[in-house]
Amino acid sequence: MAKLVIFGAGDIAKLAYYYFLNDSSHQVKGFAVDKQYRKAEKFLGLPLIDFDRAPELFPPKDFMMFIALSYAKMNKVRAEKYFRAKEMGYQLASYVSSRCTYLAEKPPGDNCFILEDNTIQPFVEIGNNVTLWSGNHIGHEAVIEDHCFISSHVVVSGHVRVGSYSFLGVNSTLRNGIKIAPRTLVGAGAVIMQDTEEGGVYVPGRSIKLNKTSDEVEL
Repeated sequence: MAKLVIFGAGDIAKLAYYYFLNDSSHQVKGFAVDKQYRKAEKFLGLPLIDFDRAPELFPPKDFMMFIALSYAKMNKVRAEKYFRAKEMGYQLASYVSSRCTYLAEKPPGDNCFILEDNTIQPFVEIGNNVTLWSGNHIGHEAVIEDHCFISSHVVVSGHVRVGSYSFLGVNSTLRNGIKIAPRTLVGAGAVIMQDTEEGGVYVPGRSIKLNKTSDEVEL
């Protein structure tokens, strides 16, 4: 079993520990965070160390690393730690749930976190440091570039390209054949029908309250 140290001590690190422990060939041996954020000696019963001491205490020749962070600052925080871990000499582990339907020929890149009930269709390409939370559909021949975060129940239709550092919110939908430019933020429930602009923010129209009760609406 490959020995693993996880960067992080929050909710995503806790979930990563659960998934790697119960559904992978990796054996989690400890956690690391930046020195200023380390408030304890242990996390989930395992050693919690300063990140800059990781190569000393968890040597890269013996351990892999996983960066368990969210989409903060459009994934830039996770990417920063990803590159720092590589500079330290670590190989970065990926997790693909055994309950994911993964039909693409190419495996995902490193430091990917692909949870249960995702459907990855044939000819899809997934880059490095990509998170696919549970229940998404990634259509055939779609490309997900590096450092993206796709939340839950997102539909990425066929031949879509999602640019690096993008975020796709819960229940968003991308029509087939479009390009999501780098650093695009797609809000929850948004429907994207055409190419986006780099750094753009796309949200659905606001829900409004009708001037009547639900009993007065014919369904």
